[in-house]
Amino acid sequence: MRCSAITGRVFAKHDMSAPPGSGQSETSARLREVLAGLPRDIPVHPPVSATVEEIEAVHDPAYVRWIQKMATGSCFLDDNTYVSDSSFEVALAAAGSTHAAIERALDGENCFALVRPPGHHAEPDRQMGFCIFNNAAVAVTKALRGLDRVAIVDWDLHHGNGTQKIFYPSDRVLYCSIHQENSFPGTGWPEEIGTGKGRGYTINAPLAPGATLADYARIFSAVFVPAIRAHRPDLVLVSAGQDALADDEHGRMLLSPPDYGVLTRMLLDLDLPLALVLEGGYGPSHGQAIAAIFTTLRGREKKDGDPGRPRPGTVRLAEKLQKLINY
Repeated sequence: MRCSAITGRVFAKHDMSAPPGSGQSETSARLREVLAGLPRDIPVHPPVSATVEEIEAVHDPAYVRWIQKMATGSCFLDDNTYVSDSSFEVALAAAGSTHAAIERALDGENCFALVRPPGHHAEPDRQMGFCIFNNAAVAVTKALRGLDRVAIVDWDLHHGNGTQKIFYPSDRVLYCSIHQENSFPGTGWPEEIGTGKGRGYTINAPLAPGATLADYARIFSAVFVPAIRAHRPDLVLVSAGQDALADDEHGRMLLSPPDYGVLTRMLLDLDLPLALVLEGGYGPSHGQAIAAIFTTLRGREKKDGDPGRPRPGTVRLAEKLQKLINY
């Protein structure tokens, strides 16, 4: 099975020394930990930069100009999102490389864009949660020039409020998010299902803390996979944040690195082009989770065992969300 990665040194240039105790974890050191899990025999393609026009197809031009102005030095834009003097260049590369991963997936090479800064919290006119431009949204918006429909699966610990907001009125993008309930940024409830033509094309699965693979697998098998099949997309893009790992201090979930291989397999079994873009993930075992994803993308994973029994609350949530699927 063909697969590859897109990454490069440019993504280390978005960096800012944070004072001790600041809690800032979105640094270039994180990417080094991610790349430690990249198998040596995986083809690695160089980054590709988006144009300003492609960014402005999603983000307010005034906001884009403001980011460009602020990124002439180093400063925090909010409590946890910063820019340095290279951040505008790096953010263009993150969005452009995500679209390049989509193009490779459509050509039969499932591809993981290992980029930073992440993007799924960025709204059309606002940065948030380490995110400057919404990499997934910029890439999908460009891809929709030639595709009919796309599905986005966001398995980051946190809800991708920006991606949801951008595609909320659209029936061409199915957005499926599984995340820890009552976590940052406080959005992503089952009642948030889209608006207008997009009603029913947003599916949110907020899981209670302590969720295991059994809970994730139930949502995937009972809700996300059937919804994607019903949507009949040309492509699946994963907003791949691995911060639901048990050793990630940002959350209270209990996934292990191999579990991400299982989730990847469930999406591969849809037999659709699959691209992934890096979102969050800050725990010591993050690199191992990346390795598990690539093992599955190459078709070398071990046969999946029984993930176990999900909690009653997860079963009830899945039954509730099943009613939202547009069959």
